[in-house]
Amino acid sequence: MKNLQGRSKERFDANWYFHQGDIPVKYAVKAGMTGGITDCGKQEEGEWLNIAYVDAETADAAVPKDWRKVSLPHDWVVEGSFVNDPNLGSRPGSHGYLPTGIGVYRKMFNVPFEDEGKRITLHFDGVMGVSTVWVNGHLVGTNASGYTSFYYDLSDVLRYGDEGSNIIVVKVDASRCEGWWYEGGGIYRHVWLQTTNPLHIGHWGTYVTTPLVTEASAQVAIRTVVQQEGEETQTYQLISTIVDPEGQFVAAVSDYATAAILDECEMEQILEVPMPQRWSPDSPALYTLISEILVEGELIDRYTTTFGIRSIAFTRNGFLLNGEPTVLKGTCNHQDFAGVGVALPDRVIAYRLELLKEMGCNAYRSAHHPPTPELLELCDRMGIMVIDENRKLDSSPGGIADLTSMILRDRNHPSIILWCMENEEILEGTRMGARILRTQHNVTRHLDPTRPTLAAMNHGWNTGTYSEQVDVVGYNYGQRHQQDIRDHRAYASRIMIGSESASSTTTRGIYETDTDRGYCPAYEGVYMPSWSCTVEQAWNELLTNPFLTGIFLWTGFDYRGEPTPYRWPCINSHFGIMDMCGFPKDVYYYIKSVWTDEPMIHILPHWNWTDRQGEPIEVWVYSNGDEIELALNGRSLGIQPMIKAGHLVWHIPYMPGELVATAYKAGRVHAVKRVGTTGAPARISLEADRTELLADGTDVALVRVSIVDEEGRVVPTADNEVVFTLEGDGVILGVGNGNPSSHESDKGRRRRAFNGHCLVIVQAGVTHGELTLSGVSPGLQTESITLSCGHIEGGNSNDQSQL
Repeated sequence: MKNLQGRSKERFDANWYFHQGDIPVKYAVKAGMTGGITDCGKQEEGEWLNIAYVDAETADAAVPKDWRKVSLPHDWVVEGSFVNDPNLGSRPGSHGYLPTGIGVYRKMFNVPFEDEGKRITLHFDGVMGVSTVWVNGHLVGTNASGYTSFYYDLSDVLRYGDEGSNIIVVKVDASRCEGWWYEGGGIYRHVWLQTTNPLHIGHWGTYVTTPLVTEASAQVAIRTVVQQEGEETQTYQLISTIVDPEGQFVAAVSDYATAAILDECEMEQILEVPMPQRWSPDSPALYTLISEILVEGELIDRYTTTFGIRSIAFTRNGFLLNGEPTVLKGTCNHQDFAGVGVALPDRVIAYRLELLKEMGCNAYRSAHHPPTPELLELCDRMGIMVIDENRKLDSSPGGIADLTSMILRDRNHPSIILWCMENEEILEGTRMGARILRTQHNVTRHLDPTRPTLAAMNHGWNTGTYSEQVDVVGYNYGQRHQQDIRDHRAYASRIMIGSESASSTTTRGIYETDTDRGYCPAYEGVYMPSWSCTVEQAWNELLTNPFLTGIFLWTGFDYRGEPTPYRWPCINSHFGIMDMCGFPKDVYYYIKSVWTDEPMIHILPHWNWTDRQGEPIEVWVYSNGDEIELALNGRSLGIQPMIKAGHLVWHIPYMPGELVATAYKAGRVHAVKRVGTTGAPARISLEADRTELLADGTDVALVRVSIVDEEGRVVPTADNEVVFTLEGDGVILGVGNGNPSSHESDKGRRRRAFNGHCLVIVQAGVTHGELTLSGVSPGLQTESITLSCGHIEGGNSNDQSQL
């Protein structure tokens, strides 16, 4: 918990109880006990609000056996079994063949007597499904969207001190699909309990912009909403202070105002920051605004806002960041991951972003909904530009409320460069759709005039005045038939972006089509959806036509659901540059060759083809060198000039041994890659992304598991099953292997390797000490790895100090 002079914000993720399914029976409050749901009026038999706890000391004993203790974030759907039912989801297989349904959460907590009279609010970052929340038997609210953040004021219905314990009940109906991909179900993002004084800075109550930025100075405009929820008129002082990335105070301003009961005031202030450090992907400098409210000299509220100083401009010829032309190298991404479904710990979010950045990615499109707040905070810190996306085309009160929530929550993040209003809606290109889109645009520009609006379209670009309603027109797969190029010539004022540019559609480690198991070969273009082009084609079109501003590849990672081109047994997509576990596919290395300057070369396929002796094997090479030499078993197969932003192809009769590719640049060796015929699987190799964890009950390590031969080389066809054990205060949170047709449980302690690899996610407990993870498989040498859990000096990527 963070206590800041009358304001505290406590992560409220621990000690929830979960019941899958609606409440089947009626439970009564025990006589003489406190803490039950007792004030709901008449209750009918079977009405699930009758579920009750007894007092805090016996709370665990009072929980029926079909409830279990869970920590948030939590996705119960990923815990289920796959069912070959095409009716699950909005389209056949769209939800990954996992049933959804209804789940119920409940939690007990105490509030000290001295907090009576303060404002206490419960904040949900996201609940997947239609959520209904009761506190102490009182209905406090219902939220219909699984992607919006929302909060409720509990001050009136809480019990304080010796009045008894408080009970939260959250019913989640995840049976309705909002999208055509895996959405999970449950309280899958963080929950917070916040306490403030009655006079306080409002929820999402600051708005920081930088209307004028030069090398010498930056003008910082601040709008602060102050709310008075007390019963007296008070004169207060608002002090706004800016702290630079090094923690030094650089500017401050103070103003006075008077607030009456139920008053809400927005105050505007201007500050100048000398010699600003401008935010960019290469230098993601972050400033902090400290907003303080004082009454008669006493500090009663303190609120911090992280922001960046930078300028953006989308033009007909491309994108400018801080006045410099910048190519957007982006990926689109859904939010699920192996082992955890949509309930990603903060460290898993950071891990995914790190993998994208290592590939050369500088932009992220949150498809097709607002992301979790932690993702945006990480993008701010890591220097990744973001398209923040509204869920759907909708100007109803509910639709505008969801859009407004996204803008108000996220508009201080320097990483966000575009607000996307919708994606591939059926009304694109129609007059009705244009009216709805214009309303959304107007609301967005009213709430945040500093960023342009976007529609990510796959049709209707030039009809119904639809494209004229937003600032930037997105082309989803417009490259396929050069629709974007023709439109650039035909519409002189249109600003364009490749909002969804290519779907690679490959399977990691697979080099031949396998329709029975639903695998697509790694050679780009062997399978190509009718609507798409290859990643290589999309990138080359951008190089030729820089007015496209950038590309956003579909997708950075495979995701559960929307299996294409095959349905069952496939349960997830093949579109990712990386698989569900973050293991790179071959096309990852093409992206790295054109998005980074790091010397690199990559060969595909592997060189284990014992059943194809003498047959020609198609060998591709990706590199950012000038020339490539290929050699087999020490014999040169010739040198070829590297095709810029392309790949080279050899057809080589298979012979066991070692294939070596050497890249030269300016006549010198630039990079070398060796691919050899491996021996049989001999042992398990475990490699953690990090070995020091916070003992906070939430931190995780992602352990990459490889099946290797006696020489330590990954066996590229190995599918050995590995059983994991963990010693110490921690849990195996989930497992995965990137196999799009695997029906193994993500929540077990065992996983079969897929083409040499699988993944296990280990979560720390709250005890300082060590965790020891072991992997065992018949016939293979056992491997163990030790993780240290405790306090990490300087914090880590899970640091929540800015939340």
